[in-house]
Amino acid sequence: MTFDRSLKIAPSILAADFADFGAECAAVEAQGADWIHVDVMDGHFVPNISFGPTTCAAIRPHIKGVMDVHLMIAPVDPYIDAFAAAGADILTAHVEAGPHIHRTLQAIRAAGCKAGVALNPGTPASAVEDLLDIVDLVCVMTVNPGFGGQKFIPLAPKIATLRRMIGDRPVHIEIDGGVTVDTAPECVKAGADVLVAGSAVFKGGSASDPAAYGDNIRAIRQAAEGTYV
Repeated sequence: MTFDRSLKIAPSILAADFADFGAECAAVEAQGADWIHVDVMDGHFVPNISFGPTTCAAIRPHIKGVMDVHLMIAPVDPYIDAFAAAGADILTAHVEAGPHIHRTLQAIRAAGCKAGVALNPGTPASAVEDLLDIVDLVCVMTVNPGFGGQKFIPLAPKIATLRRMIGDRPVHIEIDGGVTVDTAPECVKAGADVLVAGSAVFKGGSASDPAAYGDNIRAIRQAAEGTYV
């Protein structure tokens, strides 16, 4: 992965057809997705269970670009190597998921992945201030993690604070939760460059009829860039 701060749309497969993940990943990529976002949930750190390294390994051959794996699990460290072996390009761990986030991020990089750190809505930007030299991505949760389809929590000041803190470091700011045509502009204006969207991308389409995916991705991108009509 080469760093650039151009806007990226990362559809979350949590909103895709669970019975057809491979085709869904390929379809949404062909329709303009920049990254594929994989939400891993353990029923412990968050109140839901999704999928693990085996699913990531199964979909990896169907993804040409970046597989962005968001670990909403605790503990994180015992599973890093398995997700890296499954083909994750980015592994993101929550700052709230354990007592040694710095060590977790070191382990992610040692496993050959880009390292991300995520912040729940109630966690301030200052929680990652001392981590910015060892991360590649900061994920700002704009819903409480655990379920798709939740209402967006506006956190533009927090995003802007992170943007100032990051400065010229090659670190992405990713927004995860409730991203739509209506909410994307404020996120990008505040400094975000990666937008995770689930139902807003996958609504109205299917792997066999994916044109709506492309329409939805273009609408979010245009809204975020201020060119949406």
